[in-house]
Amino acid sequence: MGREPEADMSVVTALVRSAFLVDATYEQVARKHQLTSQQGQLLCVLMGKPEEGFGMGELVRTLGLAKSSLTGLVDRSLRRGLVRREADSTDGRAVRVFLTEEGDKVATEFYDETVQHIAELPAVLSGEEQAQLAKLLERLVLANQVPVVFGDDFHTCAQQD
Repeated sequence: MGREPEADMSVVTALVRSAFLVDATYEQVARKHQLTSQQGQLLCVLMGKPEEGFGMGELVRTLGLAKSSLTGLVDRSLRRGLVRREADSTDGRAVRVFLTEEGDKVATEFYDETVQHIAELPAVLSGEEQAQLAKLLERLVLANQVPVVFGDDFHTCAQQD
């Protein structure tokens, strides 16, 4: 694949192409761990509250999936031994989803490797440019209330400077 000529991109083009770049990286790491990218997202979300787990409604909102799609995703992850369901202690009709021991291991490996690969993407930028990009993207994400599906506080490996 040839390199395209240098060109000024609009912010829309740059954001869309950046999203494709990150998605492709995420998908590549997920495949290596025999996950779908949605399973990877689910595991990363569940890492955020290991003791509390997540209710199905919370997962629907966080992952942006239809309830039936989430149920299928959780069922497939359950069969693989990555998650477990438990009755919600405050609402007997509801269930909460937690990582299993195996799920925690796979989630940590997936998360660490994803962080490593994505951290390599901006290597063409100086440290100052990377900090500026992070601040701009942070403003964009916060202003658009993007749910936390992946974050620096999930695992110590992500605390990279």
